[in-house]
Amino acid sequence: MEPCVNTMKKTDLYLSVVIPVYNEQENLNNLFERLTKTCDALQKSYEIILVNDGSKDRSYDILNELYEKRPDVMRIIHFNGNFGQHMAVMAGFEHSKGDVIVTLDADLQNPPEEIPKLLDAIEKGHDSVGGVRLLRQDSWFRRNASKLNNKIRHLLTGIRMTDQGSMLRAYKRRVVDLMLQSAERSAFIPALAYTLSSNPTEVNVEHSDRAGGESKYNLYKLLRLNFDLMTGFSLIPLQVFTLVGIVVSMASFLFVIYMFLRRIFVGPEAEGMFTLFAILYLLIGILLMGVGIMGEYIGRIHLNCRPRPKYIIQEIKEQHGKH
Repeated sequence: MEPCVNTMKKTDLYLSVVIPVYNEQENLNNLFERLTKTCDALQKSYEIILVNDGSKDRSYDILNELYEKRPDVMRIIHFNGNFGQHMAVMAGFEHSKGDVIVTLDADLQNPPEEIPKLLDAIEKGHDSVGGVRLLRQDSWFRRNASKLNNKIRHLLTGIRMTDQGSMLRAYKRRVVDLMLQSAERSAFIPALAYTLSSNPTEVNVEHSDRAGGESKYNLYKLLRLNFDLMTGFSLIPLQVFTLVGIVVSMASFLFVIYMFLRRIFVGPEAEGMFTLFAILYLLIGILLMGVGIMGEYIGRIHLNCRPRPKYIIQEIKEQHGKH
């Protein structure tokens, strides 16, 4: 059954904190202590939604134990499989009730103590707030790859985000509801929120080493993330390929005329065989690249059109009972 947007009154709570969880058994207890302490200090109503994205370690049991400690503020959603971070966050959005929604990673690289900075920006009238990680505790490759991604993203989409990889972000309820209405399966959430916001901003936040466990983002997943960003918010890749196709076609046409005239006035050339092969391989490479780009767009259409559920919830633990 396709999940629906939560239609309950959502302004009863001030804050919802949405956290996707996948194999984070080493961090969950520390996350719980630091997050509840930070949220209690706000002296405002809040809820914490932890979405277990099919973890294979002890995260399931630990999350249930944490719920028993604070059932008044905790809500645990267990998927019956691994559907990805995007789906976990969207499930948290759909079940959230706060007027402000904050997203956070479970690995504690985004310190929960930084949440008040985002809320201050929300209180000043911004409807979307992105955290910019200071002194990133990542590898040289990850830091410089992120800078390159920022430049490519702005060139292709016009979306300005200093730190697109930061999970520590805050959104007003209206922005989250608009994201849910879009019903996209693979959209990059920070970029989608940016396009739907009327007054976005960014604030500097601290960044820590991973407290435990391993990063869930390998090179392939980072590439997939950028493909989602590129194909989800811009037609420029298709347009560039179209222009390249036009230029190559014109150049090929001129080359054919040249070869025809050369054959008439100079005679056939046997020595140019390798040159022709090189040109042929170049054209085939361009063609395959174009087919790949078109395949990305067609794949997105396929994912959004097929009638399968976006995710399947195994269990929800909340104060009103178990579902």
